[in-house]
Amino acid sequence: MKQLLELLGFIALVQGVLGLVHEFTHWHVGLVQRLGLLDGYGVYVSVALVVLALALFAAAESRKSG
Repeated sequence: MKQLLELLGFIALVQGVLGLVHEFTHWHVGLVQRLGLLDGYGVYVSVALVVLALALFAAAESRKSG
């Protein structure tokens, strides 16, 4: 379970950072910019993904490794 939380946290962190890179540099990277539903909310979604990643990492840290 700990590894799954860490994996999901890593994916959310990468997608959040790539979304912020896209918003500020207009490079076509990341999944956030490909979803038409999120047009105009890219920065907010990317920041939310980074916060979610931090919460997932904290949850994984609180779990036992066994």
